Amino acid sequence: MTAASVAAAVPAGGAGASFGSRLADVLETSGGLCVGIDPHAWLLEEWGLPTSAAGVRELGLRAVEATAGSAGVVKPQVAFFERWGSAGFAALEDVLAAARDAGLIVIGDAKRGDVGSTMDGYAEAWFAPDSPLRVDALTVSPYLGFDSLRSTIDRARQVGAGVFVLAATSNPEARAGQTARVAGPDGTSRTLAAGIVDQVRDDDQAAGETRLGSVGLVLGATVDLASYGIDTAALTGVPVLAPGFGHQGARVSDLTALYGAAARTVLVSTSRGVLASGPDGMAAAVRDAAEEVRSCLA
Repeated sequence: MTAASVAAAVPAGGAGASFGSRLADVLETSGGLCVGIDPHAWLLEEWGLPTSAAGVRELGLRAVEATAGSAGVVKPQVAFFERWGSAGFAALEDVLAAARDAGLIVIGDAKRGDVGSTMDGYAEAWFAPDSPLRVDALTVSPYLGFDSLRSTIDRARQVGAGVFVLAATSNPEARAGQTARVAGPDGTSRTLAAGIVDQVRDDDQAAGETRLGSVGLVLGATVDLASYGIDTAALTGVPVLAPGFGHQGARVSDLTALYGAAARTVLVSTSRGVLASGPDGMAAAVRDAAEEVRSCLA
């Protein structure tokens, strides 16, 4: 079974198999590479594209085409489209539609996080089956309280979608907050990031998802997880979105060393690492990156 046939079995935002189950299928058939679609201004220039909504649309569509058949997951960074206002959102809608048509799992990298009622609006925007912005999963921030995500998580599961919760991110300025120590339910001290890991794992277990949970974690590959109080043994059954490979310095060859037994459920996220190959070289760069991820887990 190809990545396209697996992912297309349940369209983004559609009912049916859980997101975790669909992602598990893609990890088994296509491997763990996640191609980030981040149309930076300098990349548009290198690709010979205009610095405009039309340019980000064209880069996004070409990136989808270059990914299909070699990897099973793409992750458009919403900010680079949003920057162009309504025209940018229209461009994003076209890229998302092309990715769905190509049978790719689509993660909207929007990092939404707000009070519960506002999150309800975001959930409808990104998960409603009739929304042009619908995605298979969305990145969300728990730093207004994990319970503020409750209705978003429930809505995602209702339509077969998922979320990836920020826990230990790859940007160094987040370290002070994410390693701040708080009291856990049992009164023991743990880091804020470790507490989020526990809450995500418990949520997946409570949902009874036996293959792979539909609520995942964002754990940066440039982060020393142990210093954040995170035990990789606690990640079993939880999907992990791991930015930081390639341009930010993490090496795919260190995948198992970084994530231990959880390495097989890690999405190795790279954007500039393949986009910098240009429109003529990106397809080959994606193939090579996907094979490197697979070989590291062989």
